[in-house]
Amino acid sequence: MMLNLYNTLSRRKEVFKPIKRGAVGFYACGPTVYSNQHLGNYRTFILNDLLKRALVREGYRVKHIMNVTDVGHLTGDNLGDADVGKDRIEESAKREGKSALEVAKYYTDAFLGDLRVLNILSPTKLVKATAHIKEMIALIRTLEKKGYTYTIKDGVYFDTSKFKSYGKLSQQTGGKRAGARVEPVAGKKNPADFALWKFSKPNEKRQMEWKSQWGVGFPGWHIECSAMSMRYLGKTFEIHSGGEDHIAIHHENEIAQSEAATGKQFVKYWVHGRFMMVDGKRMGKSEGNAFIPQDLVAKGYNPLSFRYLALGSHYRARLNFTWEALSGAQSALHKLYHDFALFGFIGKESGKKGDTKKYEKAFFASVNDDLNISKALAVVHELIADNKVSAILKRKLLLEFDNILGLGLNNSDKLAKPPAEIRKLVVERERSRIHKQFTKADTLRAKIEKLGYIVEDTSEGPFVWPTKM
Repeated sequence: MMLNLYNTLSRRKEVFKPIKRGAVGFYACGPTVYSNQHLGNYRTFILNDLLKRALVREGYRVKHIMNVTDVGHLTGDNLGDADVGKDRIEESAKREGKSALEVAKYYTDAFLGDLRVLNILSPTKLVKATAHIKEMIALIRTLEKKGYTYTIKDGVYFDTSKFKSYGKLSQQTGGKRAGARVEPVAGKKNPADFALWKFSKPNEKRQMEWKSQWGVGFPGWHIECSAMSMRYLGKTFEIHSGGEDHIAIHHENEIAQSEAATGKQFVKYWVHGRFMMVDGKRMGKSEGNAFIPQDLVAKGYNPLSFRYLALGSHYRARLNFTWEALSGAQSALHKLYHDFALFGFIGKESGKKGDTKKYEKAFFASVNDDLNISKALAVVHELIADNKVSAILKRKLLLEFDNILGLGLNNSDKLAKPPAEIRKLVVERERSRIHKQFTKADTLRAKIEKLGYIVEDTSEGPFVWPTKM
């Protein structure tokens, strides 16, 4: 089976073909660490995770680079122009009474913790913008020598009129930026031109600023990703991913500055996930509905229920988040855990019978069809319901499927190990059943259920399972 991916650049699904046999360079836009990442962000990070898992399944050695933006991302990005406004990290530092480095470290650590609870594989290397200023300055120098830059009072800018194919990713011309709600920086030659290096204001002492041949300042947001991705993956690499909001500006600008500097194609395949909505509105900090993984825990949800919810909708379709939908996802995940643990409990008795090849083929065909994970989940449920396939074979294949799904099935057996109080009642009930004391057995079952567990009688003995996650 061949992996097929929708390429934003070509606007069609393409058979994935690496530049170098057996190896994949994969750059994923990471967090700006001025605050906690919200669930909408994590939907995109789950997309990255699924893509990486699918590539590994196909036998590729994946070099996965993710950036941490800890300088240069300005608040004007929310208004459609990332060259205006104030630095998000510096502003967060002022609000929280910390240094910019302390803020960046705190939210980077929080991000890494969230990756763990959502079972998202860590990147091969997590790279910080502040650790790669030299590479950014060197890239700007190259662009300057090739005639792509100009300097104004505000900083050094890229002249998009010099890059003839500007707009090819978003299929827009280099006019006023789509969605921009602010006036562009005075002195810019074209509305789409963007900052490569911003000057510190004369009356302002920034916490994060560096000397350069143009003056003291800091890098523009876009130059960071180009400099770091090419530093670790080369001038041309296979995959670059991110959210749909990055297409028209951030990724368009990455292409322009990278290809202008090298004269080579920057990225072969661009993969973008669509927004997650909340009651029909975009989820975001500026919208006031930026729920984070800790909010799920506080409301009694397993964070992996959100992962299950994300898997149920194709990454190129918008997902509408509601607490009701999350509850449904949690119930479905709890049922999946139950079935997997039960198969392990009765596995020896069931033997190895049944044909699982059709399920394996259907599941991975769905995965390779542009990560159609919702269709792959349907295959999972068909397998579980097939009475002709033994429990032990179902369990084995489900584990293989979970290498893609990342739902933590291998941890579900722990849920079938109740506390001592429950185990004692189960033993007492089983003794009552053996002695045909069925009224007492029923009373004990009801007591066990009241304490949050159910008992299922199987050929291997009583199987005990919590009623809630």
